[in-house]
Amino acid sequence: MVPEGYFLALSAILFTIGVAGVLVRRNLIVMLMSIELMLNAVNLAFVAFARARGSVDGQAIVFFVMTVAAAEAAVGLAIMISVFRNRETINADELNLMRW
Repeated sequence: MVPEGYFLALSAILFTIGVAGVLVRRNLIVMLMSIELMLNAVNLAFVAFARARGSVDGQAIVFFVMTVAAAEAAVGLAIMISVFRNRETINADELNLMRW
């Protein structure tokens, strides 16, 4: 049996890598992948807590988080394709769509 702390440590490491990817990189695809990595880190923590408590509640929450992540990925990719067609770049620093 693997202790619960190992799963939580791995989850914290993955979440930290995801936060660093969002804050450091300016490519929208990398930022979207980093957000997905953070969501998967949270999923790992939910499953670890559910396994430790002998409950199914954490796994049910993971199902909903995965549904939201799939919708976020689909909408995010559609927005990126639209932005790339109009601006021919996906660099977040070069996009100023909301400015006049």
